[in-house]
Amino acid sequence: MSSAPSVSAPLLDYHAWRRRTVAISGASYIVATKPGLPAHGRDDAAMLLLAERVLVPPGAIVVQMQCGSGLFGAVAALAHGAAHVYLTDRSVVAVEAARRTMMHNEIDNATVLAGHGSMPLDPALRADVVAIRIPTEKLAVLQLLADAFAMLRIGGQCCIAGATNEGVKSAATLLKSLFGNATVLGTESGHRAVMAVKRAPTASDTTVLANPALKHDAFHALDVTLRGESMELFSRPGVFSWEHLDEATTILAECMDVRRGDDVLDLGCGSGPLGMLAARLSVTGQVCMVDVDTEAVRCASRAIERAGRTNCDVLTSDVASSVRDRRFDLVLTNPPFHLGKGTDLEVPAQFIVDAWQVLKPGGRLALVANRTLPYERIIHERFGNLVTLFDGRRFKVLGATR
Repeated sequence: MSSAPSVSAPLLDYHAWRRRTVAISGASYIVATKPGLPAHGRDDAAMLLLAERVLVPPGAIVVQMQCGSGLFGAVAALAHGAAHVYLTDRSVVAVEAARRTMMHNEIDNATVLAGHGSMPLDPALRADVVAIRIPTEKLAVLQLLADAFAMLRIGGQCCIAGATNEGVKSAATLLKSLFGNATVLGTESGHRAVMAVKRAPTASDTTVLANPALKHDAFHALDVTLRGESMELFSRPGVFSWEHLDEATTILAECMDVRRGDDVLDLGCGSGPLGMLAARLSVTGQVCMVDVDTEAVRCASRAIERAGRTNCDVLTSDVASSVRDRRFDLVLTNPPFHLGKGTDLEVPAQFIVDAWQVLKPGGRLALVANRTLPYERIIHERFGNLVTLFDGRRFKVLGATR
């Protein structure tokens, strides 16, 4: 497991963008990167495989889903002469990275949009190549593959890449079931890239597309109870704990001290259970939920709308970047410490820093985490105080006052 990051220097420039130069087939490309972006500070072998092995026909319409820094899109535009490149990602950090990568490489025939798969694209768009850097959630992969099949022209190619421990082999099996063919383009360091060609207008195995979750407007409904309050939540594959209410959220719900009239920030809201509960407990205060994942924001927004809550809003945000001009009495958070399959504490450390910045004087932080994660020092250095609100076998809740 990674050691705790230093508070003094690295955290102060979390929101600053960096540039990296990546060589592909003898040509150099500038990619934008920062903490919070998967593979920040290193090469992503899966993305390199896509960039190096996929042959994009000149004049092609190219779509890159789960685009990350946008490296593949840059190579498709500059090295292969794609007519236009569309890049989508559900992470707003990745979307901004891809936009900056296009700008750094002076690419003007690219469109970068926030959203999962083809959801933000024109349904009439037809592509010659779709490239996917697979996510780790199997059903989220299937959603992307279904989107790719629907938008590809006959003869078009769908290319996927990922690591073995991220499920790329099972993704390749799904790819073959859908398209009826699959060819391994290359392997490198436990990663592989696989291509399929769309040879017919209908899927080779139509049962693959039978899952109702493949529709962009399909939500998984959850009826949950927190602190005796029942609520209806909605979720989507890939959203944190999307199939059930997780134990850490239940614990934080029991510990959090929401007072009448409190303005509350649910930092990294997921599907929104804590924010929804806080809105009920605060009564007259305003609750804001933020998340980096556009799918999480869609889910929390749906829950707010269905419940008829008028003292809630939800925003996409890189940590607290979207609410820097607002101040809160309480910040609730269960910071993410996984980027892909790895552990990265720089992002949760920034959650603590951003929480301090948006709290009113006297405002409180309530943070739930795995017992083994070393957040105590970071909180104490930033806030000057620390209290343990809960100390259980698997989770702890830490508090501090600004």
